[in-house]
Amino acid sequence: MAMKTKTGIAAITVTAAAFVFVVISFCTPYWLVNDGKIKDPKFIRIGLWEVCFDNFDDFRHHYDYRFTGCWWVFEEEYYIIFDFLLPGFFIATQFFFTLCTTLVLIGAFFTWMYCFCSRDHDKYLLLLLSNGANLSIGGVCGLIAVCTFGANGDNRDWMPHWQHNDLSWSFACACIGSLLLLPAGALFFVEARRVRYRRLRDAQPPSQYTMETRKASHHTDI
Repeated sequence: MAMKTKTGIAAITVTAAAFVFVVISFCTPYWLVNDGKIKDPKFIRIGLWEVCFDNFDDFRHHYDYRFTGCWWVFEEEYYIIFDFLLPGFFIATQFFFTLCTTLVLIGAFFTWMYCFCSRDHDKYLLLLLSNGANLSIGGVCGLIAVCTFGANGDNRDWMPHWQHNDLSWSFACACIGSLLLLPAGALFFVEARRVRYRRLRDAQPPSQYTMETRKASHHTDI
């Protein structure tokens, strides 16, 4: 790993933590869960891509069919309840958090490149700015997703027994990961600013005062 400043090391650490939280929340089906305080709950839990029911039937549809077990939310068996299972807010949550996760994966690759990139490389500043912007946009997308789901996930118009449905640890991981992306992006911007100022300083010709000081110092040494 090329030598990094304290700001750079902090940016790497925060990005790694955000990556872990975002990927965990994206892959796990515990965004909304039943609290287990009622007997024979119809709804068990749901994540972005998986939902678990126990003998569930939607009274709004005239189908004599009950759903049991954990399935992919786009499973063909669910087509008769897609309007119930996939409301607009849930589709929006999936879209924005998928975008967030994609940007986090790109950010992880950029951060890996940053770890081994020399500060004297021509594209070093561009890498810092690109990663800062990428992570910041990812954080905004993640916050849109968690705010959308947090405002609508446990309301009375969606899953049955809404009083006993709670936002769970996958949702918490999504919140933490999304929030961490913002300081991660900011740290890369700070590092980019530092590199830009250093290059501008190094590119400036020495002033007359500096040259005279150097000459005086040289004569003194002689």
